[in-house]
Amino acid sequence: MKKLVSFKTLNAIYPGFPSEIDVQNQRKLYGLNEILENAPHGWKELLRDAFKDPMIWFLIVLSFIFLILHETREALTLGLALIPLILMDAFLHKRTEASIAGLKRQLKNKVVVIRSGQEKEVQSFEIVPGDLVKVKANDLLPADGVFEETQDILIDESALTGEALPILKNKISNNPYSIYQKGEGLVDLDVLGYAGTRVLRGDGALRITRTGKFTSYGEIVQSVLKVSNEKTTLQKSISRLVFVLSIFAGACCILLAIIRIYQGKGWLDAFISSATVAISAIPEEFPVVFTFFLGVGVFRLAKKKALVRKAVSVENIGRVTYICTDKTGTITRGQLKLTHIVVATGMTEKELLMSSAAASDPQGIDPVDQAIFEWALSHELPKIKRLKVFPFTEDKKNESVIVETSSGGCMLYVKGSPELILSKVNLDLQEKNRWVDKTFELAKEGHKVLACARFFLGENIIKELDIPSDGYEFLGLLAFEDPPRPEVSEAIKYCQDHHIKVLMMTGDHPETARAIAKEVGIGNGHPLVLSAESHPDQFKEEWIDYNLGFLKTLDVVARCNPIQKYNIVSKLKKSGEIVAVTGDGVNDVPALKNADIGISMGIRGTKSAKDVSSIIISDDNFSTIVHAIKEGKQLFYNLKLSFEYLLLIHIPFVLSAAIIPFMGLPLLFLPVHIVWVELIIHPTALFAFQLNDHAGVKVVFDEGKYFFSKKIFLISLVVGICFSLLLIKTFMSQDTFPLEVYQGRGNVLALLSLWSVGIVIIQTKLKTLASILVSFFTIILSVLMIQIPALSNRMELTPLSLNDWFLNLLWIFSFLSFLYYLKRSRSFPLVFE
Repeated sequence: MKKLVSFKTLNAIYPGFPSEIDVQNQRKLYGLNEILENAPHGWKELLRDAFKDPMIWFLIVLSFIFLILHETREALTLGLALIPLILMDAFLHKRTEASIAGLKRQLKNKVVVIRSGQEKEVQSFEIVPGDLVKVKANDLLPADGVFEETQDILIDESALTGEALPILKNKISNNPYSIYQKGEGLVDLDVLGYAGTRVLRGDGALRITRTGKFTSYGEIVQSVLKVSNEKTTLQKSISRLVFVLSIFAGACCILLAIIRIYQGKGWLDAFISSATVAISAIPEEFPVVFTFFLGVGVFRLAKKKALVRKAVSVENIGRVTYICTDKTGTITRGQLKLTHIVVATGMTEKELLMSSAAASDPQGIDPVDQAIFEWALSHELPKIKRLKVFPFTEDKKNESVIVETSSGGCMLYVKGSPELILSKVNLDLQEKNRWVDKTFELAKEGHKVLACARFFLGENIIKELDIPSDGYEFLGLLAFEDPPRPEVSEAIKYCQDHHIKVLMMTGDHPETARAIAKEVGIGNGHPLVLSAESHPDQFKEEWIDYNLGFLKTLDVVARCNPIQKYNIVSKLKKSGEIVAVTGDGVNDVPALKNADIGISMGIRGTKSAKDVSSIIISDDNFSTIVHAIKEGKQLFYNLKLSFEYLLLIHIPFVLSAAIIPFMGLPLLFLPVHIVWVELIIHPTALFAFQLNDHAGVKVVFDEGKYFFSKKIFLISLVVGICFSLLLIKTFMSQDTFPLEVYQGRGNVLALLSLWSVGIVIIQTKLKTLASILVSFFTIILSVLMIQIPALSNRMELTPLSLNDWFLNLLWIFSFLSFLYYLKRSRSFPLVFE
């Protein structure tokens, strides 16, 4: 395939090397090789971001008005309340700056360029179109260009294009100068290099054609910055809830202002009344609590050896319904041992082992290669001179190597899938079938089986396209044993008990995969296995669309390639499943990237796999994934408890704050009271509901999209309204100003504080230290604030009598009993019970 490429940036330079004057001219035209402009920063930018928060404006305006009215205490209280909000905005601002810096660092490294005929080391952001950059293994390409020199160079483009397989690059073959003069031309895709992709092996020289934000990588980053991230289901649900509560709060404020003016209270009183209610009614706790709980989830998962790269994954992992997992190293130990050597007739064990060692990478991390070399070292095989290597890829399913023989000729050794190797060897049909049966027998016992063959080349050094398709000499089979991890069976059982389907997707032989799946309990010990290699049509998008039910019956897909994995994940997601995918290699990148949760392996995972994953498992263990799911479920459950608390406390808080002024009475809550209540609500919502008991935790969205079920929302609304009536009745029973109003406020604040503690007790049963401490300090501080005259006078409250406290406790006990009854009632079941 060819691609139309513009070379207009090089007209003034090629075919020579750029001089320093050329570089300066090019930099004036195309700028630095940076994917992002320098973002503004500092206190001015921070303050500008902070004052986008409407809550801050509310507090500033209201405190300024109180200051004008010489209400210094209220003005100071509201001014102090600004501090935590600005600090939070500062944190978010700094985090954004750090993210931008991370994107800019992606291409920041030193490179070697040839300018004026001499090699020179420069920072990558200094390169310009026309530079010739020398690259080697493990380098990131600093910009886009074409290869003018290549030496067996293999590029991993998965991070940029999603292409699963490494690309072998060639140097440009047509006349570059004629193309550059024309301005653009068609070139082969295999001569193009892209910024941000990595050199896996080999070296070469890349002529730069595009830099900075004009590169393919830069264009992607620019487009990402322009598009906001899609919200998760929970974020959408929270946004809906906050939107409804905000609309309600706004309507109350407007209506209250109108009524206060109608009552003859004046514009200033109307504004202060409505603004005070607005501060109490704005549901800013919900997104704050959500962010905090995600942070707690990240910390908890880290303790379980699951490192979270995207915080919202903590939400999704608790709702997983499908786990598409690989086998080697995740379900099994990933520590292969060569246990069976079956030699072909006329061959020796030494010849078989030598061929397998020759066709293996001595520096590789593949467990198969490591097992082969472990055996080779113990048997003192002679050293092998490798002349040319053709690495394993998913489409070829074999690895080949050309070695120099003792006689000076060349031999091609190949190892790989027995089905593929047997199709290439010069055996008769009966003999091939005998080896197929032997392969089946070994695979059925749970072994990973490879076949080896060789082809004598004589004096030839062949190109990859010239590798013989048949006529090989068969050497025999190697069988490797990789037992399952002992803890996986229990993890699989947990998944089955909680309706999480486990689908093994592996490149292994179907019988090998079946044996392992059966041993760990996938498919209840009777797994349904299908080979994607034998039935490729059944894993195409069109076929799966019409046979999705059949796909969901499968427990194991063997001989599965990257595109088939991608199609499976796509269709499962489309059917409404929440899909987690595990992987470790470049070949897993498309499926990992497409999953709701991509989970890469920390030990043997490639950088490409980790880059597109949202969670990295540090011990490569399937049971760790299940532990992460348990934590995700617990976080989700805890978040529901916290949000239910916020509803039960906010509804009466806001309704009573709004209705009392509607009736022409003095304000129930002054700004100082609102700040006090918020200081009770915030820490309680954040810390009290951090339960850690996974047993029986279920995660369900009502109708698939709402965080709360309609029933639980109705319970919160009914109880909240009833408690609002109690607060209003309590305040109105004290109808003489000012002392009785002070006492009414004291009773109302005592009721709210006790109600907060009561909800914590009924929701958590005080199972955690945090819930105990929050409850204890809420009660102690409330009693001190109300009962100590020096404090209560400043709060415009009157200390309560023992009789008042006893009556308030009776009311709280009654409402908690009512709430408990509704929660346990079969007619009002909670969705998570």
